[in-house]
Amino acid sequence: MSDKVFPSSKPAANATTNNATTNNPPTAATNKSHLYNPTSRPPYRPQPHTRRHRSRSGRNICCCCCFWTILTILLLLLLASIAGAALYILYRPHRPTFTITSLRIHRLNLTTSPDSSSSHLSTLFNLTVISKNPNSHISLDYEPFTVSALSDGNDVFLGNGTLPAFSLSKKNQTSFRNVVISGSNDLDVDAVNSLRSDLKKKKSEIGSVMLKIEMDTKVKMKVGGLKTKKVGIRVTCDGIKGSIPKGKIPTVAVTANSKCKADLRIKIWRWTF
Repeated sequence: MSDKVFPSSKPAANATTNNATTNNPPTAATNKSHLYNPTSRPPYRPQPHTRRHRSRSGRNICCCCCFWTILTILLLLLLASIAGAALYILYRPHRPTFTITSLRIHRLNLTTSPDSSSSHLSTLFNLTVISKNPNSHISLDYEPFTVSALSDGNDVFLGNGTLPAFSLSKKNQTSFRNVVISGSNDLDVDAVNSLRSDLKKKKSEIGSVMLKIEMDTKVKMKVGGLKTKKVGIRVTCDGIKGSIPKGKIPTVAVTANSKCKADLRIKIWRWTF
């Protein structure tokens, strides 16, 4: 009997093709894939999105709160402006008016020491003020006034006085006579020079000075049964031309061209506007 030959189960290490032997050594990539590189980046692993969703939801809530807050403020401002316009159309508020009908200068003395080191100013004025309330639906309650006299143009302080508190009903007026304004104070060099320049502007007007009266107070308005808070006002009357008296006879200032204007005085912390 003849023996059967079975091929080996192991493949030959070397394959022969066209009488040539080809060796297949392992590639470098195969060897490198098994090596550990400490500087290589780890593979990307997607992270859970729970935190990002939470941050986005928090931002959305914050944006919504800001939006509704701004919208509410705008609506309140719109309602306030509509209410103010309605009140203005309904009541037609007007500023109170003031008029200085007369001003007498009893004393306006500027004395300087022989060495010109100091100067002293002594003044005494007497004036009449008329206050009117032109509103037909609003009553006014005034606190006491602080009255100041200054030189018009350079604002050199000349003296001060007061007016008592009073009330004005609708379409009413009141007058104050013999309001005394006096002063006795030392002046610096700049104030003396500016006051002297006013007193000697023209040869035909030697001894004349332009005066300004300022009155500061607070007023409260009444509209029907409603009362507002006290608001500061300043009344400025300028265009008053006076002259220095000679002897004991007072001089009468010219007030025909004077104009008085009332402005609100709003105080915010340390500043007054």
